[in-house]
Order: sequence, then C-alpha cells, then structure tokens
Amino acid sequence: MRKKTYLFAFISMAIAISLGALGAHALKKELTPDQLDSFKTGVFYQIVHALALIGLVGLPKMVNSKRIKLGLNFLKIGPLIFSGSIYLLACKDMIGLGSISKVLGPITPIGGLIMIAGWVVLAAVFIKMDHKNE
Repeated sequence: MRKKTYLFAFISMAIAISLGALGAHALKKELTPDQLDSFKTGVFYQIVHALALIGLVGLPKMVNSKRIKLGLNFLKIGPLIFSGSIYLLACKDMIGLGSISKVLGPITPIGGLIMIAGWVVLAAVFIKMDHKNE
C-alpha cells in the first residue's frame, strides 16, 4: 500500500506540475480568464492532495487500520475526479468537447465530496487513536 501510494503521489505531482506549466504558457492564449482560473484550481487541488498523500502515507505503519487505507484511497480518487473534470471543463471548447459540461459539471462536486470524505475518515481515525505519548 505504501509503495503504491507514494508512486501514485509522485506521478500525480509530475502531472500537476506539467499541467500547471501548460496552463501558464500554452493555454494562456487558448482559454478565457475564467477557464484558466478553473484550470489553475484543478492544478492546485491536485498538488495539495499529492503532497498530503506523501505526508500521510506513513499512517498505516503507525496504526494498522482499514479506515486509514479507505481515507487514503479517497484522497487518490477524489482529486482525480475533481481536478480531471475541471481540466476537461476548462479546455472543452479548445478540444472540441463543448457539450461535455452537462456530464462533467455534476461530476466535479462528487470528486470534491470524495476528497472531503477522505479527510473526515482520517480525522475520525486520528480521534480514535491512542495518544499516550502526548
């Protein structure tokens, strides 16, 4: 689990940085300011959650819990859905997917809810942990 989570986080960071550079340079002339802002939001959330996964991957070693694995999986899946749908929505006109808004629009908040669920699950695990060394 740890090795796969690290690998996922590292690849996610590489993709996010690449897409951030693409947005800052190549897409500046192709997207409207609102579309570019949306694109940047997707990059930001992807980077934040990749960094979080790198920091949190040691949790299963501290506490062997299926809930930690569930929370980490939510933090993998949520940003994929959230940021991925934002990237496609922001670039829909440029890549010829103008009608995709009807499908992806409702999907974006689902990704956000999955991210929130991941953090809530991890918070619940932390609350239940034995904190004897405090």
